[in-house]
Amino acid sequence: MIVTLVILLLSVIFFVNGKVRSDIVALCALIALLLFQILTPDEALAGFSNNVVIMMIGLFVVGGAIFQTGLAKMISSKLMKLAGNSETKLFLLVMVVTSAIGAFVSNTGTVALLLPIVVSMAMSMKMNPSRLLMPLAFASSMGGMMTLIGTPPNLVANNALVQGGYEPLTFFSFTPVGIVCVTVGIVVLMPLTKWFLSKPGTLSGKSASAGKSLKTLVKEYGISSTLHRLQVTDKSLLRGKMIVELDARSKYGINILEVRRMEHSQNKLLKNVIQLAAESDTVLNNEDILFVTGNLESVSSFAEAYGLNYISEEKGKKLSLDFYDIGVAEIVLMPSSTLINKKIKEAELRTRFNVNVLGICRKNKYILQGLADETINSGDLLLVQGTWDNIAALEKETNEWIVVGRPLEEAAKVTLDYKAPLAAGIMVLMIAAMMFDFIPVAPVTAVMIAALLMVLTGCFRNVEAAYKTINWESIVLIAAMMPMSTALEKTGVSALISSTLVSGLGEYGPIALMAGIYLTTSLMTMFISNTATAVLLAPIAMSSAVAIGVSPVPFLIAVAVAASMCFASPFSTPPNALVMPAGQYTFMDYVKVGLPLQIIMAIVMIFVLPLLFPF
Repeated sequence: MIVTLVILLLSVIFFVNGKVRSDIVALCALIALLLFQILTPDEALAGFSNNVVIMMIGLFVVGGAIFQTGLAKMISSKLMKLAGNSETKLFLLVMVVTSAIGAFVSNTGTVALLLPIVVSMAMSMKMNPSRLLMPLAFASSMGGMMTLIGTPPNLVANNALVQGGYEPLTFFSFTPVGIVCVTVGIVVLMPLTKWFLSKPGTLSGKSASAGKSLKTLVKEYGISSTLHRLQVTDKSLLRGKMIVELDARSKYGINILEVRRMEHSQNKLLKNVIQLAAESDTVLNNEDILFVTGNLESVSSFAEAYGLNYISEEKGKKLSLDFYDIGVAEIVLMPSSTLINKKIKEAELRTRFNVNVLGICRKNKYILQGLADETINSGDLLLVQGTWDNIAALEKETNEWIVVGRPLEEAAKVTLDYKAPLAAGIMVLMIAAMMFDFIPVAPVTAVMIAALLMVLTGCFRNVEAAYKTINWESIVLIAAMMPMSTALEKTGVSALISSTLVSGLGEYGPIALMAGIYLTTSLMTMFISNTATAVLLAPIAMSSAVAIGVSPVPFLIAVAVAASMCFASPFSTPPNALVMPAGQYTFMDYVKVGLPLQIIMAIVMIFVLPLLFPF
């Protein structure tokens, strides 16, 4: 028992610390349980074949297809237009639409999809987007309570019931709970966001990157301070060479941003200045002007080596970038991005997307020098530059990042792919198979069939794109943590905790006991992932209910709700963390808005759950 508790305690410490990936922590805990012979190999690996884990993999694929075909974006964008010019209507629509989409697909994907649309709508209404982005994240979690597949804790609770020999929950068993959650969320968040998140003037401009203008972005990152102009002459060694041949970044530590070229009209009297992105195959001509960033010494060395003229700044005028054909954008990395822990040069953004990385914003500090060898961390914001077409192409990589620095016109564009109706049909059939008992298909089978059909019918560009939609860190975390509940049961820890709860609160009735379990779950979720918390507390809730002779259903649903309704920390759920940089929130913003909501939600649920699911 002591060894199991030590392993569990160390896991929690590492989860809270956050320096080691959560899936690695879970795997280390699993191996420790094997090494100390607390679990057999079969017991330790059982999580990887569990129905919940397999179903989650399928749901990631189905959700990814809905995003990639443009179906969810089209529906949500149409609904958002119903807001007109009313801030209240827009707030209500954000809550309702987000929770509706979050009922069927992952909450992280829902936020990733709606974030640029919500920012665009808010800015067009001259409303501060920060008032909507935190509710957007919270509503995605509330929407997950609408259906059995809405969020992993729901599946964990259902799995515990099935393993305990009880009837499984239906697809819409959670729907009354979800409706209550969304209602409470709307009532509480409407005044709280107005009081604490409406910061006038903090978000304004013509960019969707937290409302900053393009010029403001460049100024904020300090690009102008390292910006220089070099001109190609008739004696320059660069004439006729492609930019890729220069290898300016690795040899000189400078970054070529763009090329300005003078083009003569047919009458040779008028000149036209055009912007060219510094793509690898761009060929340099005489009189081209290169805009480069780097320290003065490196730029001078580069200019001297290739025979370039250095163009000094005009007196009293600071050199700056223009945005005619070429723009800049901030991108927020997704928690599952493959770029994390890679160096900038290994990310190959210029090769793959023809965009340059101009800077990194990390914990409100800006990194501009030595970018090629800088390692990308989770939570980083990258400032990228390229043609608007190339920046728009970045938006397709929804599993890697969210583009939040595009013009609002770009953010508001909605594309409907010809595969969207097909994706909609498959999703409807999947939901029908899970809803109606007369269809002899198990829920996990329905999800697997739907995921396979999404791939076979071409709702993804290729199979690799389907695999990219799966958040493997979450899958491994859940599969590796599930055996922990087995270890807790085998060593008597679950029985000890449940008996402590029963002896301490059982005499006051099932409501008091359920309240204790709810609050314990809610507290733990502030420090470790909601799914891991649900996996650990579900067997305790089950045994506690059995010990006092009441139905375990309200207890297990209490665990699922408490695990999902955690709002007081930006790190408790991926959506909370996702909107933090875009909304320019501080940790205290989550405490001011999220903590009251979490407390009120707990009070309401403790009294509502026994009414919906009698003991």
